[in-house]
Amino acid sequence: MNKKVSILISLLGLSLSLSAQQQDKSWSMVKGKISSPWAQDVNPKNVLPEYPRPQFERTGNWKNLNGLWDYAISAKSQQPAINQGKILVPFAVESSLSGVGKTVGKDSLLWYKTSFTVPANMKGKEILLHFGAVDWRSTVSINGKAVGKHEGGFDPFSFNITPFLNRSGKQTLTVEVWDPTDDGPQPRGKQVKKPEGIWYTPVTGIWQTVWIEAVNKAHIDHIKITPDIDQQTVSVTPFLTGSATGDQVKVSVWDGTTKVAEQTSDGTGTISLKIADPKLWNTKNPFLYDLKVELIAKNKKLDEVKSYFAMRKTSIGKDQNGIQRMLLNNEFVFQYGPLDQGWWPDGLYTAPTDAALKFDVDKTKEMGFNMIRKHIKVEPARWYYYCDKAGMLVWQDMPSGDLGNGWENRPGVLDHGSDQNRSAESEGYYKKEWNAIIDALYNVPSIVVWTPFNEAWGQFKTVEIAKWTKEKDPSRLVNTASGGNFYPVGDIIDLHNYPHPAMPSPDYFGKDYALVLGEFGGLGLPIDGHVWQQKNNWGYQSFKNKTDLLNKYAQFTKRLAELIPLGLSAGVYTQTTDVEVETNGLMTYDRKDIKFSETQMKALHDKLYQINVPVKQ
Repeated sequence: MNKKVSILISLLGLSLSLSAQQQDKSWSMVKGKISSPWAQDVNPKNVLPEYPRPQFERTGNWKNLNGLWDYAISAKSQQPAINQGKILVPFAVESSLSGVGKTVGKDSLLWYKTSFTVPANMKGKEILLHFGAVDWRSTVSINGKAVGKHEGGFDPFSFNITPFLNRSGKQTLTVEVWDPTDDGPQPRGKQVKKPEGIWYTPVTGIWQTVWIEAVNKAHIDHIKITPDIDQQTVSVTPFLTGSATGDQVKVSVWDGTTKVAEQTSDGTGTISLKIADPKLWNTKNPFLYDLKVELIAKNKKLDEVKSYFAMRKTSIGKDQNGIQRMLLNNEFVFQYGPLDQGWWPDGLYTAPTDAALKFDVDKTKEMGFNMIRKHIKVEPARWYYYCDKAGMLVWQDMPSGDLGNGWENRPGVLDHGSDQNRSAESEGYYKKEWNAIIDALYNVPSIVVWTPFNEAWGQFKTVEIAKWTKEKDPSRLVNTASGGNFYPVGDIIDLHNYPHPAMPSPDYFGKDYALVLGEFGGLGLPIDGHVWQQKNNWGYQSFKNKTDLLNKYAQFTKRLAELIPLGLSAGVYTQTTDVEVETNGLMTYDRKDIKFSETQMKALHDKLYQINVPVKQ
């Protein structure tokens, strides 16, 4: 290469680099904290572009609205000009990836504004506006007209915005958000206004994908899928909007390109399809059937959605000693995995990219875990999709909140104390959001356990809530109070014990409940250069090197192997990653340093799954 060409190429590269910086000058990450490797892949012009709803896929007519929006923070009594700067949606305003990095609090409002055009192929359709999640109370307007309000920080919601749209040209979308964090009675998980210890940075505002979708007036709103491996059937209930008498719903099940079953109905009830010789989904062979649901009127297809499901069953049953065991497909499978909080140093609740979101699931699987306890948080739909694909069992917690009112807090104590006396408003927020979360996640095959309460945090009306959860979804197990005050209800008795493994008494509890170790471990190892702060990091027991850390962990797995024959059905190790000042993760908070050898971990864990426990049939 001659010198002139080399100089020209160098100048061109410099020009392109400067051009990219100029294009992105309205946004840059907030400096000062560690970040994950994927932060550098965040492009403000193409943020989390993947289709956000893989189990209810209607990919033809949709548009992603993520990107740089205008924002403002104001006093609650004001409606400001929304022009204080740019925020990168969908990253919470406190996060570094938002480009803002500011707190809001109970006395202020967070405002968003953006504009979009409706694509030509959506004209003449109903336009639905979808939010994956906004924390906490959001008020949505289109072109200055109020569309609707939503309360809840962890559940998806949508509005039909068709009546509010201009006939052509740009449409203005405004979102007002109020989030009192731990000053309010709403479910809020681990966020607090003053982070310390096991309590973390607030998450305010939009933190999952925002998008629009075009549908016909008559369309499929959602579906409910329930497999039954004993009867070799799958039941599909379609919920329709705008349909007319005489419309039909056709449901078909597919194994690749092979049609397994098909049935057509009038769409007013549940459709049951026979799955002959079903391929069962399990942790070693996570087979998924494809599902197609069509809405038809006078031989014309009005709507079509693609989904998937698994033929799998979660239940409890007694072993030969009369002790209840957690079963998968009517067989005992020891369920073992990490406590996974789903926090990111750069995005807080939001993974920087889809690859980052998938990484945690894949790395956990690579280490030989077969379960994840999703702790005090709900993830975007794509996270559960990756668990479904990987054969990763999921225990889903309800995000806690409202921890006040004089609770008798005795974490780890199995005999119950008194339920918290929450206000009617507080109870209402909890019930509404728990109901919405279960509805949103009901079809997810990997979820095998619902956990309404953790360590007595805000625990109230325990018997009522546990029974309601079981009645709403009898197809899954209910872990009523993980490590908290125990009441004789639900399917599981759950002990938290740090740092060493232990189990609830099989003589006292084992005849009626499956016995699990819902949290243990928490072995800490701060890695210099990969910590949230330089001082005052902690774990339940701290180590200075990876060798000693692994040796202690190996002792723990040996003890688990001794407890399984005695009645232990599952264990949850704390935790997947470091989170802020907690340095007890399998990985550092930035995911740049894996503290344990994947190969060695898998070898330790495989021994646990090989312990045979016959179950009475």
